Amino acid sequence: MRQIVLDTETTGIETSQGHRIIEIGAVEVIDRKLTGNHYHQYIQPNREIDAEALQVHGITQEFLADKPRFEQVAQEFMDYIKGAELIIHNAPFDVGFINYELSLVSAEWGKVTDFCTILDTLVLARRMHPGQKNNLDALCKRYDVNNTHRELHGALLDSEILADVYLMMTGGQVALSLGSDEGDGGGGVQGTTIRRLSADRPRLKVISANETEISAHEERLDAIEKASDGSCVWRQ
Repeated sequence: MRQIVLDTETTGIETSQGHRIIEIGAVEVIDRKLTGNHYHQYIQPNREIDAEALQVHGITQEFLADKPRFEQVAQEFMDYIKGAELIIHNAPFDVGFINYELSLVSAEWGKVTDFCTILDTLVLARRMHPGQKNNLDALCKRYDVNNTHRELHGALLDSEILADVYLMMTGGQVALSLGSDEGDGGGGVQGTTIRRLSADRPRLKVISANETEISAHEERLDAIEKASDGSCVWRQ
């Protein structure tokens, strides 16, 4: 499966007020592996950036002055995402802006959903963690994804972080095989491992039970087996 983890930055929050996309960042994931084939583009919006938005992403009018307009990059961008499943956090926002930009270029473009399927990680997170904070920073903390380098929002950086979070949320690996088809002579995890979270992230510690804990565990299983007339599932 080809998936594109995508994020945008904009001049404001409402397309109804004529706000535009100023940055698109996306990373490609195939069979749960990041391929290194990413898309990143700054865009000249031909309008002012709201002060509130500027505080979020720090992208200035001066920086965007010589960047291409959306109509100049639309074909390349749509070719990149065509046929993929888009992984987006709060998808209605980003998809709404892309649809708006496409409509300004030509009605013939249609909508993003004419080219791609959409998976909203915010909806997924709320289903998995009801009643908790589920913004990207909260998810990074929950899944131990390093985002200390994220001082401001940036579309490419945020899409890379979201890729880490999404893979953690959905299990990190796709299959467990006891026989390797790779000729390594033993069993192993097949499919993928999660991409790097941080170059300096320490390995997870494995703490084994001591003799006292093992003895207490066995005593507990004895009690369960007695109470269930020999039906303790942990000893079957």
